[in-house]
Amino acid sequence: MSQKEEKKKIKVAFPHMGDIYVAWATALNSLGVEAFLPPHTSKKTLSLGVKYSPEAICLPYKLVLGNFIEAVEEGADYVVMITSPGICRLGEYGKLMKTVLAEMPGDTKYIELELYDGFKAMYRFLTEISGVKNPLRIIKALILTIRKVFIMDRMQEKLSYFRAREINHGHCERIYERHLKKLLNCLSIHELGKIEREFLKDLQKVELDSNREVLTVDITGEIFMVLDSFANQDIEKELGRMGVQTRRSLTVSSWIRDAITPKLFKQGETHLERAVKFARPYLKRDIGGDALESVSDMSYAHFKGTDGLIHISPFTCMPEIMSQNIFPAVKEDVDIPVLTLIMDEQTGRAGFITRLEAFVDLMRRRKRKLAKDKADKEKTEAVAAAG
Repeated sequence: MSQKEEKKKIKVAFPHMGDIYVAWATALNSLGVEAFLPPHTSKKTLSLGVKYSPEAICLPYKLVLGNFIEAVEEGADYVVMITSPGICRLGEYGKLMKTVLAEMPGDTKYIELELYDGFKAMYRFLTEISGVKNPLRIIKALILTIRKVFIMDRMQEKLSYFRAREINHGHCERIYERHLKKLLNCLSIHELGKIEREFLKDLQKVELDSNREVLTVDITGEIFMVLDSFANQDIEKELGRMGVQTRRSLTVSSWIRDAITPKLFKQGETHLERAVKFARPYLKRDIGGDALESVSDMSYAHFKGTDGLIHISPFTCMPEIMSQNIFPAVKEDVDIPVLTLIMDEQTGRAGFITRLEAFVDLMRRRKRKLAKDKADKEKTEAVAAAG
């Protein structure tokens, strides 16, 4: 058997975090390596993660570890984890996971990718794992991967708009899943634009309720909790059903612009630059995790006129606990409803939905009152001007 044929049989697994598996699979499959996708995160995944985790560690760790255990059980050759320096416990995840996985049966190898090594780390990893020495092939794979990330984020933004207005709930979601599967299997840069256009064309055919009173909500917090639908209990779908259009303040594409894209190619203000600017009155420096973004997003949501903000964090996440303690200072300067959701494996579905419904009702009543107050003020000013 040739070395090339042997390389094609290598199975490399990444954890799930929303739809990011599409990008990872693209980078590997386009270089002849088999991207091994663990089963989508489920209650079984969570149970496995909880079983082998320290009790007080956060929910993202437990879910990622559960993904890895399922990948090991199904014969993955490698599992790859993102790590980073700094205050967040993400930098310690690798040591704990490596110890747990070393005790599992099989010969699965553990690899870490340094988060802020960016393009260089990905290039080095893909070269080593695939055996491809041609730099043009590696660069082409990375460009294809990055373009998919930006397309997925744009598709999710459009999905959120239509989902809050559709008459038959779930219709837009099915359209998105169908085109996401096409995106997963696409290895041609030229076909990507076609898939996105077809997705938008199909959304335009969805029957919408033109009379629905649609609210807008920004979702911020710890990035895994914001992006992963299992971790956040499908919060965007639930809000869409209630007539709420959501916007994720944290996306993978915004991270790419901040951490990977050279300054020469950056257009306009990046997410991190905006975060630093809006957080500055309340938080002078990065305190780890996504706390800086969480604090800034409250101010930014008010600046945009968003109807509300939902802050999602995992239980025991210290950076997000610190950001929550800064929120009262921000509230002195901004007037916007905020719902804080702290999630772990014990979070009940019924109570979660009840809190969302109450928050949506609060935003709706507030929006109507603001509209009435504005109309009354304009009427009074018109009468005064006429008199």
